[in-house]
Amino acid sequence: MPNIQQLEDLTTQVRRDILRMVHKVNSGHPGGSLGCAEFFVTLYQDIMETNEGFDMDGKGEDLFFLSNGHISPVYYSVLARSGYFPVDELNTFRLIDSRLQGHPTTHEGLPGVRIASGSLGQGMSVAIGAAEAKKLNNDNHIVYSLHGDGELQEGQNWEAIMYAAARKVDNLISIIDLNGQQIDGSTDNVLPMGSIKNKFEAFGWTVIEIEEGNNVEAIIKGMAEAKTLTGKGKPVCVLLKTVMGNGVDFMMHTHAWHGKAPNDEQLEIGLAQNAETLGDY
Repeated sequence: MPNIQQLEDLTTQVRRDILRMVHKVNSGHPGGSLGCAEFFVTLYQDIMETNEGFDMDGKGEDLFFLSNGHISPVYYSVLARSGYFPVDELNTFRLIDSRLQGHPTTHEGLPGVRIASGSLGQGMSVAIGAAEAKKLNNDNHIVYSLHGDGELQEGQNWEAIMYAAARKVDNLISIIDLNGQQIDGSTDNVLPMGSIKNKFEAFGWTVIEIEEGNNVEAIIKGMAEAKTLTGKGKPVCVLLKTVMGNGVDFMMHTHAWHGKAPNDEQLEIGLAQNAETLGDY
């Protein structure tokens, strides 16, 4: 199991990967990817129990589903850095015929990816189905899913959230990336949702909050608590409070970098703020 420093070093390298990937093709979503770097690294390196190798069935292991698929750069980087496919394949991000499309897809068989995602609002339904399948298979492992806070403006989420509580899908931990930003501005300006915590609780979920969602130790502690709450008759929601663009000062706290690539000068500034730790691809 990696120690805290190793997880932080890997997070720094993942930030470099994200910046270089979106810069190369002048396309992609760096803001949310950077904001979730600590979470993805910790999830795959410390939290989830996974089998060696990869198969689509995922029996006898924890599963993860990315609902807000536009943050594919961080997903691809962490999958590659966790051994799912060669790191140098990150060079193919968003290129024609690449397995690493702008939103994750399954038709090319990229290891680690079980669903095509990015049509926002659908990941919750898929994760619930996978969690119910595990119960039918007497598989006691956990299903994790990640969702954007702006994504919760999609109505399908709330049907699924209501269903999960009604059916006591208590082997599910759904994480909300609570950064307060979406493509057109702050979530409060685009479509205020009030208290997401109160909403999930009203729908019958157990909710915990990780106040420092860009702190590896806080994530480990919070997710360990979330695990202890599974199996108690309620699905679990984790509100992960992150900063969009974290780790690159000019990208932080703004929606402007939701879907914009850095130019050459901006790339060098961002890389300088994140010194190479494991080697670029």
